[in-house]
Amino acid sequence: MRTAACLTARLRALGVEKGMTLLLHSSLRAVGPVRGGGATVLRALRDALGPEGTLVVPTFTEGNSLTSRTYLRMTQGLTPHQLLSYREHMEPFSAASTPSQGMGRLAEEVRVTPGATRSTHPQASFAALGPEAARVTSGHALDCLLGERSPLGRLYERQAHVLLLGVGWETCSAFHLAEYRRPRPPRRRYDCRVLTETGPRWTAFVDVDLDDSDFGTLGRCLEAAAGTGGPIARGRVGAADSRLFPLRWAVDAAGHWMAACRSRDLPVEADRA
Repeated sequence: MRTAACLTARLRALGVEKGMTLLLHSSLRAVGPVRGGGATVLRALRDALGPEGTLVVPTFTEGNSLTSRTYLRMTQGLTPHQLLSYREHMEPFSAASTPSQGMGRLAEEVRVTPGATRSTHPQASFAALGPEAARVTSGHALDCLLGERSPLGRLYERQAHVLLLGVGWETCSAFHLAEYRRPRPPRRRYDCRVLTETGPRWTAFVDVDLDDSDFGTLGRCLEAAAGTGGPIARGRVGAADSRLFPLRWAVDAAGHWMAACRSRDLPVEADRA
């Protein structure tokens, strides 16, 4: 059974340093049996970062959208009356209490830890712990899910690192920042339900039409090009095959890859629901 001290040693061997700002994507199951579960893994991460370090996790709520994969799966086959009822009873987003969806148990451990801060975006929020947590999570613009005016933009400025702990390149949200930096990226409408002082309400905004369908291929190409001795450190933390790399490098390299490998972006109607 693994302990916090054992995991901290492995994280440091991988390259996690004290004072680092770290964006974590993780699978607790991939780490394997740990005495104390997710709380122990979180303690190991915070010990590796030290009191000067900041840990950031995505706490996305994809289902809070009329076009997301989660919403389409949940509403498949519903009659018009059932669909209307489903929409009317969707839980509105509250940064203080809404759980993340599909982000893993470690993301939730961070979100509910006393002292954690969370950005207020109703679909693409991030939570953070550490001295830079408030700066990273504040001012998340509604019409900027994962761009310059989101925590990803601030992580880029702070030269943060990304840790893929037992998960693949498909989960690397930093790549989305590169999408915003493409010339004339396609845009579309997003709808979401939020909790306000006067109760739940629907709101809509237009933003970049995000596409993570090729992130696995993108990451593998970057890893192959980087080669041995490149910016990607790879090793095991517990049983989890893990990668650590600079977020700024990943965003810049993804931008070059997208320019060369993605088809030309075509205009998308901004009022698409």
